[in-house]
Amino acid sequence: MNTDKSDEFDLGGFSTLIGTWATSATHPQLDGAASGTATFAWLDGGRFLILRTSHEHALIPNAIAVIGPPEDGVGLVMEYFDSRGVRRTYRTSLADGVWRYWRDAPGFDQRFSATLGPDTFEGHGELARTAGEWHDDLHVSYRRTSSAPTTDGERA
Repeated sequence: MNTDKSDEFDLGGFSTLIGTWATSATHPQLDGAASGTATFAWLDGGRFLILRTSHEHALIPNAIAVIGPPEDGVGLVMEYFDSRGVRRTYRTSLADGVWRYWRDAPGFDQRFSATLGPDTFEGHGELARTAGEWHDDLHVSYRRTSSAPTTDGERA
């Protein structure tokens, strides 16, 4: 009997992200834009997607995130870790070409949305320190630089 819950979760839509992307990020605390990179790759076995980001500005931390099924429940989560020592769990989805992730944390609600394109896309984040009072947060432009499979393993 197969007890692997990951069979219940479809990450197939995320395949369009595999590769390396040049990024340009803006944030309300920054003057101008910060250049960087984002790399999406499958973990061995193709059950989890790994996102690594780096930016050329001290206010935007380098990060790694793992997207996959939650330990319990349904849907997908994104486990996020960054160079400041921050760790967060987001809910995430990819439907009709729109990637979203969000978290409800009193005093620090966050949400992000991006309509994916084959070679470019824009992601817009918002933050609410008071429930329902959303403000602009990190905005990131993505431009594909490599679609070669940059992997930690093959997609099953």
